[in-house]
Amino acid sequence: MKILLVDDHAVVRQGYAGLLRALLPELDVCEASSGEEALQRVQENIPSLVVMDIGLPGISGLETTRRLRQRLPQLRVLFFSMHDELPLVRQALEAGASGYLTKNSSPDVLVEAVRRILSGHIYIEQQLATQLACHPHKSDEGDPRLRDMTQREFEIFVMLARGLPLKQIAEKLCISAKTVSNHQTLLKHKLQVSSQAELVHLAIDTGVLRIGEQGGRERLSA
Repeated sequence: MKILLVDDHAVVRQGYAGLLRALLPELDVCEASSGEEALQRVQENIPSLVVMDIGLPGISGLETTRRLRQRLPQLRVLFFSMHDELPLVRQALEAGASGYLTKNSSPDVLVEAVRRILSGHIYIEQQLATQLACHPHKSDEGDPRLRDMTQREFEIFVMLARGLPLKQIAEKLCISAKTVSNHQTLLKHKLQVSSQAELVHLAIDTGVLRIGEQGGRERLSA
């Protein structure tokens, strides 16, 4: 079986790849540093599992997963990220992921997740699974203004809150800047905010963004 590990931090990616090769020697572990590279590698040779970071330099892990699952509905994806915010976990699962772990997990938990997902099961880190069980519906968590956001709206909401310019968001999502601008206008109306500051405060209040993460150079990372 082949695993594709997608992470833009070379040291982190190579470290986890080496760990998986050592603990699961029966698996062929390949690497990709971006969503675009992951799409290309999967097209060339379909893996049994993709271990995906959320924050990537081009298209995000969420968007990459959506595109992979559109092409290959049977493909299994395990998200492996520093982010543990429940809205992001839910978005990852709605994008088609078979599991979600944070990078605070111990190596044996990562190995167990890989094994269980390859066996056809769903695997979510225990703490996150407990939170999801306590809040099984979007309406049960956070601000009600986030209830009806689509995956694309949520992704743009996060990037806007982090201060990314419209052109950069457009490049990441492979859409036009005008389309992003239209989404921004609709989002402000849907979220009942009138300024960038209000949008950032909403993202922080709902746990989507941590204090200090906003800024033009920030993005979903690690």
